[in-house]
Amino acid sequence: MCESCGCGDPGLVPVEIHERILASNDERAAHNRQHFAGAGMVAINLMGSPGAGKTAVLETTARRSGEKRLGAMTGDLATERDAERLKAVGIPSVGITTGSACHLDATLVHAALHDAPWNVLDFLFIENVGNLVCPAIYDLGQTANVVALSVTEGVDKPLKYPVMFRVAELVLITKVDLLPHLPGVEMEELYANLAKVTPGPRIIEFSAVSGVGVKEWIRWLEGLATGRSGKAAFIGGASS
Repeated sequence: MCESCGCGDPGLVPVEIHERILASNDERAAHNRQHFAGAGMVAINLMGSPGAGKTAVLETTARRSGEKRLGAMTGDLATERDAERLKAVGIPSVGITTGSACHLDATLVHAALHDAPWNVLDFLFIENVGNLVCPAIYDLGQTANVVALSVTEGVDKPLKYPVMFRVAELVLITKVDLLPHLPGVEMEELYANLAKVTPGPRIIEFSAVSGVGVKEWIRWLEGLATGRSGKAAFIGGASS
């Protein structure tokens, strides 16, 4: 829980104050959306637990995206380690350290927009703070929400954190190369749990190690840029 908004806890931050915070954030998000649209840029809010593989997804994207111009903002409570990792694979990146805040908000994103020439990008990835609660609540002005869910987290995460998965245009089930070592993880149960909280989710199985799902992920991004992506059935499983 962060100190800036109370994350919806009326005992810490009264409801009316929290609503004003969200309203102010939504105004800034609308301004960000104008920036993104004016630049012809697709902005992806990439969310997930700590260790879900968000940075690895973006590293793989950089290696397999061809001539697409990518940029990233990475959110963490401390350090800019993820931003440095992405710079190392050729993605211009800026780290946003939030201190005690467990999510990015539209104001933080807007401030970061002035730190680099983002208007020359095809895709801007906003790697949110690792958290399955608050990042889903705060609009950043993004084009789409993507949630990374690692198979190592178990199959019940969608049931425990439904708000996160309800806002997702796409769920990337990451680290699927580890499935042979996780006998208790049944993918059919995971799909069923996702369907309970977000009917008809678009799902891509993904592995930064084996390459499974990478082509499908790139194809989905391309479709998003041309207005062809959206919610649909399961995709993936075949090696890419």
